[in-house]
Amino acid sequence: MGMISEEKLKILTESAKYDVSCSSSGSGRKNAGGIGNGYVAGCCHSFTPDGRCISLLKILLSNDCIFNCRYCMSRADSDVERATATPEEICELTIDFYKRNYIEGLFLSSAVVRSPNHAMEQLLLTVKKLRTEYNFHGYIHLKGIPHADERLVHEAARYADRMSYNIELPTERSLKLLAPQKSKESLLAPMKQLQRERRIFREEKRKGHFLPAGQTTQLIVGASPERDGQILRLTQSLYRQTGLKRVYFSSYVPVVHDALLPDTPAGALREHRLYQADWLLRFYGFDAEEIVGEDGDLSPDFDPKCAWALRNMHLFPVEVNRAPLEMLLRVPGIGARSAYKIMEARRYARLGSKISKKCASP
Repeated sequence: MGMISEEKLKILTESAKYDVSCSSSGSGRKNAGGIGNGYVAGCCHSFTPDGRCISLLKILLSNDCIFNCRYCMSRADSDVERATATPEEICELTIDFYKRNYIEGLFLSSAVVRSPNHAMEQLLLTVKKLRTEYNFHGYIHLKGIPHADERLVHEAARYADRMSYNIELPTERSLKLLAPQKSKESLLAPMKQLQRERRIFREEKRKGHFLPAGQTTQLIVGASPERDGQILRLTQSLYRQTGLKRVYFSSYVPVVHDALLPDTPAGALREHRLYQADWLLRFYGFDAEEIVGEDGDLSPDFDPKCAWALRNMHLFPVEVNRAPLEMLLRVPGIGARSAYKIMEARRYARLGSKISKKCASP
């Protein structure tokens, strides 16, 4: 049993860097006498300024794909170096990096090598070995393989803290054009399966773990012509139908040339605006229809909350002593913490001024 070669390691980590849905949080996996800890702060992680987690070992099991997604570096007809690691190599690497204090967890994905079931079997074997043979209790985020057998998906969820199926493209039409071997159903079906099984697991209070950190997905922004409104409506639907923890947005970068894809990157600002809008959906009580403007895109000049306020001038200024929490949360410049502090303070005394809009351009 040897360690993974430096050349193979470089290929597989380089191939994994375009997946942004890898932040670690929400796990309740405690150390049970082995190596690592995924409980609360047990999985140490830091984030780059754009929100990407950089403390996990982020690697593909293989980049030798039979699928031909046009936007992907690992697509079947792409002229890139190929490599495939064994489950033992990934396990040894993870444990070695953990002992050296390089990482506190693992983000493991794979191209569809040989077949969806084979790829999923190899991922399952890897995480099962880590848990049962290497006694690793650290955080594991596993990428699911579309079209894989649901029994493999269920078994993998017993060993992972979080799983993700990346939808990538917002509509079935774009999937057929740019990722012909995938379908909306092949991605949504396992997500709904895992949500259903996780709910049953928790309701019945079974022993052990079943995706304690839930599920995430990723959408590529700008590879296909969908507007921000379509992306946000899909995001909202995913939260409501599949109970996702997060939807991650990845600004399209032309890593491979293809006549069906744009020649220029989508840019970081659009991705940033979508993250701001996503925050409003999850924590501020906004609906997707309220956030997007009439043209179906987010404003590049104002953040989504400020843009909403400018379209609803009749609601301002807000009387600080009478406004409900829901309205305070909609005032630009007031975050959730400040809104709750205002609600608490006015229980004891009348506050002496009104809150007006504080719109600031980026």
